[in-house]
Amino acid sequence: MFIRKFKSEGLAHLSYLVGDGDEAAVVDPRRDCECYLETARERGCRIVHIFETHRNEDLVSGAARLAEMTGAPVHHGPNPADQVRYARTTLEDDCYDLGDLRLRVLETPGHTDDSISLAAFDRNYGDEAVAVFTGDALFVGDVGRTDFYPDRAAEVAGLLHDSLRKLFELGDQAIIYPAHGAGSVCGDDMASREFSTLGHERRNNPSARIADREDFVERKLAENHDQPPYFRLMERLNLKGSRGNELALLRAPVLSLTDFESACDELTVLDVRGVTDFLGAHTPGALCIPEDMVPAFAGWLLDPGEEIVLVADGAEQADMTLRHLYRIGYDRVRGMLLTAIPGWAASARSFRNVPAIDAGTVARRLEDRPGGWSLLDVRDRNETAAGVIDGARTQFLGELPQSLDVLDPNAPVTVMCASGARATIGASILLRNGFDQVDVFLGSMGAWLDSGREVR
Repeated sequence: MFIRKFKSEGLAHLSYLVGDGDEAAVVDPRRDCECYLETARERGCRIVHIFETHRNEDLVSGAARLAEMTGAPVHHGPNPADQVRYARTTLEDDCYDLGDLRLRVLETPGHTDDSISLAAFDRNYGDEAVAVFTGDALFVGDVGRTDFYPDRAAEVAGLLHDSLRKLFELGDQAIIYPAHGAGSVCGDDMASREFSTLGHERRNNPSARIADREDFVERKLAENHDQPPYFRLMERLNLKGSRGNELALLRAPVLSLTDFESACDELTVLDVRGVTDFLGAHTPGALCIPEDMVPAFAGWLLDPGEEIVLVADGAEQADMTLRHLYRIGYDRVRGMLLTAIPGWAASARSFRNVPAIDAGTVARRLEDRPGGWSLLDVRDRNETAAGVIDGARTQFLGELPQSLDVLDPNAPVTVMCASGARATIGASILLRNGFDQVDVFLGSMGAWLDSGREVR
């Protein structure tokens, strides 16, 4: 009997291969799903069931493609009018046996109406659940967001409260296996560890330990979650089932300098190198999103229909970026430049850089605001609610492209965030839109506070 976890970095998505003997099931597969087949082959078993604990908003499910590859049926929770076209509906107390392992379905709505959890039992050792796959209902340190039905906000928050109570009835001993870990947009306060039990969460999880239903609903209604535009694309793809060809995507060609330069005139240039690399030198017009931040911001800043060329610091970084994009439905990558920017410059091609400034320079500018200078804070609303540098303008990075009209493109702008990474992305957006006097507060809020300065 075994459980194997697979983590998709960036999205912090967790999926599982679980089974006993020569039979196995996959829970919440990701779109690049060859990993499950490879592991099943290594263990000498075959995949006979595929489960989705809910319809995902933040990533493309690999269930439909994995079903084609294995012949295994896909099981999905309450599914009115068979909206999830590639799946069979599974309901409360349905059971699926894999050798001596039994998976029993629990309907756990709240995060979404179709949410289910899967309680796991070892039929040779007692009647208590040994584990439970909780989807987006219960995380380690947090619970699922409930903002996807704004016209039913109080109702669905109450449903999640009831679902948590149902999960806790399985007993303190059960190990939990959620669909996300820390860093996911599906929760705010997940613990950095990825192991826990129902008993530990019942006693220590700040949201899950709220026993009173009305208090729980009030807490959920007070939360503030962002919904990137790409969520709508995920919803559509996860109704019909995405069957993209990952091999074609992962073989996006390496471009020569000449071909890349020609492509720049027609396509979006996405620079996924590190922050300091971009600040030091980059191709004109490039959008900076460092590779490890692509899952968080590509869905805000790129249109799924855009054709993209990458600038990467090597094949490994480019390949990981391609996987990040593929997992959220961005398939139109036409090529990549892997030549270092010094090589680009050595061929007499133009490049740009972005100055970086420190806390002392920001403090001096706040006093005299030279040339109509402004300080732009691109952190999210939860961060800015905890404190802002007096005199800074706030605008969440994900919504910056739609809010540029509040800034003067002819005046100098310094962009800041918590450390400088998101600020560099913001600076690239400004540069792409005709702002010429842009620099980055490197260290940003962290440096400001460490220097002993105050916020309002």
